[in-house]
Amino acid sequence: MKFGIILGSTRDGRVSPQVGEYIKSIADKRDEHNFEIVDITDYNLPFLGTGTPNLAWNEKINSLDGYIFIVQEYNHALSAALKNALDSAREEWFNKAAGIVSYGSGGGIRAAEQVRTILAEQKVADVRTNPAFNLFTDFENFSTFKPGEHMEAGVNDLLDELILWSTALKTIR
Repeated sequence: MKFGIILGSTRDGRVSPQVGEYIKSIADKRDEHNFEIVDITDYNLPFLGTGTPNLAWNEKINSLDGYIFIVQEYNHALSAALKNALDSAREEWFNKAAGIVSYGSGGGIRAAEQVRTILAEQKVADVRTNPAFNLFTDFENFSTFKPGEHMEAGVNDLLDELILWSTALKTIR
């Protein structure tokens, strides 16, 4: 099965690529599945309703069996870029599973909960486990990602759930 690790930030100086690479390094230990970083900055998505939809984005989302969203919290919410990316596809999301990995001053939990609500409308089943990284304890100088070894167990729990749910949902697509 193929899974996309979707980077939810596009701002300069973002740390989502570091978090995504960390998740991928753990996921890649599961040889039977393929995990890839999907960076929304690579798709130059117009804001919904303001331009021609980017069909490459829709094709990428459609090609994946499940997702891991790297969600950062900005002002107690998800980024506008991630909201737009979620809205820029529709049926391509249907009947798939997703995990959420969040970060922020409070672990990004509020943003993660908002993403869960959006995923429900997109017919995406989100798994329970949500590794949440804190800017004060899991980052050096708020910019260099340095999670504790104890966080790997939560990431593996997320991966176990994601693979199980994605396998089950594939039977109805």
